[in-house]
Amino acid sequence: MELKSGGVWKEVIRYDCAHDYAHKDCYNAKGKCRKINLYLDYENALTLADEDDDINENWGIYRERFLRGDFP
Repeated sequence: MELKSGGVWKEVIRYDCAHDYAHKDCYNAKGKCRKINLYLDYENALTLADEDDDINENWGIYRERFLRGDFP
């Protein structure tokens, strides 16, 4: 999920399965990334992201933290 900040689109949060494990990439406003291991197989990680609707349900919190300069 991205957010337009200072006229530029910046990545805030995404689910990823690169690096041989399912994780959530959380970015701060400076572009630094923090990887959070989900400790799930790929199928369950996809379910968490899509069906459990983590990003839509928590977007307000993620956005607020990002705008403060913190990691979501």
